[in-house]
Amino acid sequence: MKPRRNTAGGSAGAGLRGRVIAAFGRHFTIEFEDGSTRQCYPRGKKGTATVGDWVLVAPEGPAEGAILSVLPRRNLLYRSDEMRTKQFAANVDLLLIVVATEPEFSDDLVGRALVGARNADVEPVVVLNKVDRPAGLASARARLADIAAVGVPVLELSALDVGGTRALLSPRLAGRTTLLLGQSGMGKSTLLNALVPNAGAATQEHSQALGAGKHTTTSTRLYHVPEDVAPRADVIDSPGFQAFGLQHLDGAQIVRGFPEFEPYLGKCRFYNCTHIHEPGCAVLDALRDGRIAAQRHALYQRLLDELESAQRY
Repeated sequence: MKPRRNTAGGSAGAGLRGRVIAAFGRHFTIEFEDGSTRQCYPRGKKGTATVGDWVLVAPEGPAEGAILSVLPRRNLLYRSDEMRTKQFAANVDLLLIVVATEPEFSDDLVGRALVGARNADVEPVVVLNKVDRPAGLASARARLADIAAVGVPVLELSALDVGGTRALLSPRLAGRTTLLLGQSGMGKSTLLNALVPNAGAATQEHSQALGAGKHTTTSTRLYHVPEDVAPRADVIDSPGFQAFGLQHLDGAQIVRGFPEFEPYLGKCRFYNCTHIHEPGCAVLDALRDGRIAAQRHALYQRLLDELESAQRY
């Protein structure tokens, strides 16, 4: 299948235009307009590509190439681990955050992903999976109530029900690039396979091409959704997700990540109010009155504390 039209802009100029569909370290699989692929590397040490990028490539031999440049991006998303924050997906339209009735999911990860999505102008949707296991359903719904209250859609499904999953998600996927995000055990792989039946085979092919074996299970890859499931749709999967990277955001961007604050911004006594401890703070008044959820404000405070700590070092 041919890659989707480049909506990021930019002229092909010298080199072949293609899209990054897989990444492992500094090795990338690039797909071109005719559906062919090459294993490529960035030329030079400055800057790098990421899955979802449109790039210009200089062919080298029959199946390899050098990435000359990355075309302008609509957005760029980051992930974090214990050591660093790194880019992992670009030009994303929709974020599907997969949680489940069991095992227990991380409210913190969901909240951070929503902050990142809002700042990248990506529409977020939470998918509550495993609703066929009702024991934890009421608890999961209660924990997601604060998210739903700020306007984030929460869709309930069982990924084992392929037909039902497709019927619910296909209208949202059509014509868009979707990032699939979820912790281990949430059923994200089952959901991906329901949408892209050949995803497992594509991952294995990528592994063999890079000669990286089992380690490619931690790589990020873009899949084309079959046209009869959702037309012109792509899904980016990033296995082994631990944390959503927010270290690139400043204080104002963190505030922007909480849409429930918006009605009260500009109404505080102090123009530079942090909405943490100041008297006459309209956000804190709303928190005390129950118009802002305590859990959501606690996440906001943690993010500001982490930003302040990072700035000291």
